[in-house]
Amino acid sequence: MVTLADVAQHAGVSASTVSYVLSGKRSISATTRERVERSIEQLGYHPNAGARALASSRSNIIALMVPLRTDMYVPVMMEIAIAVATTARTFGYDVLLLTGEEGPAAVRRIEGSALADAMILMDVELHDDRLPLLRAGRRPAVLIGLPADTTGLSCVDLDFAAAGARCAEHLAGLGHREIAVIGEAPGVYERLTGFAERTLSGLRERSGELGLRLLHRPCESGYAAVSATVGRIFDERPGTTAFVVQNEAAIDPLLSLLRQHRRAVPEDISVVAICPDQVAVQASVPLTSVSVPAQEMGRRAVEQVVAKLAGRSADEVVLIAPELTVRESAGPRSVAGDPL
Repeated sequence: MVTLADVAQHAGVSASTVSYVLSGKRSISATTRERVERSIEQLGYHPNAGARALASSRSNIIALMVPLRTDMYVPVMMEIAIAVATTARTFGYDVLLLTGEEGPAAVRRIEGSALADAMILMDVELHDDRLPLLRAGRRPAVLIGLPADTTGLSCVDLDFAAAGARCAEHLAGLGHREIAVIGEAPGVYERLTGFAERTLSGLRERSGELGLRLLHRPCESGYAAVSATVGRIFDERPGTTAFVVQNEAAIDPLLSLLRQHRRAVPEDISVVAICPDQVAVQASVPLTSVSVPAQEMGRRAVEQVVAKLAGRSADEVVLIAPELTVRESAGPRSVAGDPL
């Protein structure tokens, strides 16, 4: 294994000079720095992570708090986590995974130790109990999600309020006036999870402006739960001609139920989803959808936290504009058949 002494001998400098080039603690002439860096590259030298951490007072680790909840759509969470990990590596950082269920305790653990240089937090609630600790803490942190009050915080998220509004606008433009929302599981709303609450807020506000009647029903995963929810919607609003779905696990059961009851999509019923593109295109009827840009959210969160570690960035909120892709599941309003 190549050592620091090997690099020093190859470059014709002292070991301390190589150490200063790596740590940046002392000014080294450009010529000497280039010679050392060239030797490092040619020899394939990789500094020991533990020694580098001691020398720089940094661990070169970013802690990522990932939710492990049964009522969350795990593939999206994992896609974000993978994007965080792969982007972090391009900046020379590794990622430490923490479970979101630890809540404030996990933040205290990171703040009170040298485990990680910074934090990225997912599964953000409107009134998240981790936020006071983040505002008072010393470690840079970025939220993937948007709380009610973003003062003193850095956040990146899809603009879910605008996504909800965009769905309402699209269906209104097709002539729909009675729209039902199949939402996330009840627990997601009980926790006031930011993305779900903001989507619903955007849907309600824009529907009111456009004169639409909107009915929202949370829905657990599973065919039986979706069947009960859809039946309830048609009992309460038999004139419903369109669905907005923000619950990936409900998409396939919904389309199956509509087929069984001879409701053609989009001729009788239109369906618009807020979901990853992969889910939308693989549905039995390719869905008109607003994409959830999981990879971009993870990438931008890392870029923000690395900039904060380098002292190049103040707190900021980055909202990704929603993009609605028209596919085959939404069409002009027509009179619906018999209720389910």
